[in-house]
Amino acid sequence: MELRLIIDTRSEEAFKKEHIPGAVNIPHRTMSVSTTTHLNNSILYITYCDGIGCNASTKGALKMLELGFQVKELLGGLDWWKRDGYKTEGEKTSPGQEIVCGC
Repeated sequence: MELRLIIDTRSEEAFKKEHIPGAVNIPHRTMSVSTTTHLNNSILYITYCDGIGCNASTKGALKMLELGFQVKELLGGLDWWKRDGYKTEGEKTSPGQEIVCGC
């Protein structure tokens, strides 16, 4: 099984409000060698943001690639995650199906 970690590339405020369960928050604007030094470069990282009208996940994916990480982008972001019926966490939690993985 491939190990992976979901990265919310939005602001800390947006992350606190609502995010994908298990995601960690690393805003794309703060991604650098020093803010990612604790990450394992042998696993796959999946970046996401608000959705189609937001490009934070694309910017975050590019920065992660430039820093030497394996990365994919979750197209549709948090918006499509909820539209597909999946649960979110945070101050504005949305009910839905839980995803369980060996991440």
